[in-house]
Amino acid sequence: MSTSERLIAAADAHSAHNYHPLPVVVSSAEGAWMTDAEGRRYLDMLAGYSALNFGHQHPRLIAAAKAQLDRVTLTSRAFHHDRFAAFCEELAELCGMETVLPMNTGAEAVETAVKTARKWGYQVKGVPQGKAKIVVADNNFHGRTTTIISFSTDEEARADFGPYTPGFEIVPYGDLAALDAAVDEHTVAVLLEPIQGEAGVLVPPAGYLAGVRELTRARNVLFIADEIQSGLGRTGATFACEHEGVVPDMYVLGKALGGGVVPVSAVVSSREVLGVYKPGEHGSTFGGNPLACAVALEVIAMLREGEHQARAKDLGAHLHAELGGLVGDGAVTEVRGRGLWAGVDIDPSHGSGRDISEKLMARGVLVKDTHGSTIRIAPPLVISREDLDWGLEQLRAVLAG
Repeated sequence: MSTSERLIAAADAHSAHNYHPLPVVVSSAEGAWMTDAEGRRYLDMLAGYSALNFGHQHPRLIAAAKAQLDRVTLTSRAFHHDRFAAFCEELAELCGMETVLPMNTGAEAVETAVKTARKWGYQVKGVPQGKAKIVVADNNFHGRTTTIISFSTDEEARADFGPYTPGFEIVPYGDLAALDAAVDEHTVAVLLEPIQGEAGVLVPPAGYLAGVRELTRARNVLFIADEIQSGLGRTGATFACEHEGVVPDMYVLGKALGGGVVPVSAVVSSREVLGVYKPGEHGSTFGGNPLACAVALEVIAMLREGEHQARAKDLGAHLHAELGGLVGDGAVTEVRGRGLWAGVDIDPSHGSGRDISEKLMARGVLVKDTHGSTIRIAPPLVISREDLDWGLEQLRAVLAG
């Protein structure tokens, strides 16, 4: 039995089976490449679902983490620390907003956004207590907490976890008329992914986000953009909303904000919206900790330079041109996405998304399937064009075989 086989067997024996990972055991990584326990190298074309936008072991991020490790890593929010103010100020500035509420994981940030919108609705908008409603889109993925799966349409994520939290209305993604009909006097927010990642990298129709912005502003409803996967450079802009010139009332951020080093998430909004909180009403022991702030500050500095957004735009155009050439060859039925992010639908006659992922793994490329017949491609933004082309060659070979 190989080292990898032994470790996989041990994990199967002693961990809950809430994931079905590909049978590869990563022991080290750098840039866009990962190495397994036997020394085999793999091109990472998933980037931790966008958590690794800057690649593995980015020198600037590792240096920031190491420097902070020698100073202080956690104080809790019971005390101030000397990295917190700069983190909040610089993240707010990056977002063009005023106020930051830091958390750890993406799901925590979405829960925070939900609580914030409800509290704003009662205290500012004047919605009667217990009546606040948030409108969401079908096929959404915002996390897996009890509240979040209550407004999921994915039965795999939802089944057997009830009773479900009320207060949400689901409408078709990309349908402005349905959204308009759902918004009423009790609606406090519209919560959307500018691009739906887990659903297969679904890009809404042109003008949709701008229409959502116009509608929510006219109806005194908060527009909450979940940019946990789509934000921080992935689509060729700092935020996916920028592609339609839209600024929401609230950004929900995570994944890449921690640089693939530590979990960091945040809700970013105006003083009016986040100002509804008083001490003790919401919080997190690790949220905004010194180590998280140090790493996130370096992420923000890198994003300010614009290099990674430009790479995602340029390499993304190349990626979509190459993938577009596969449509109609009998194996690929549709390609969607923006920047260095694509969903590729595989004709079931050529195998499931899992089948294609396993065959790519055998050729040294790591991707991940979703919803049966779709594979997601989202390499680190630091990937070279040569490595990207090599990965695409392996995909073409698998589909041809």
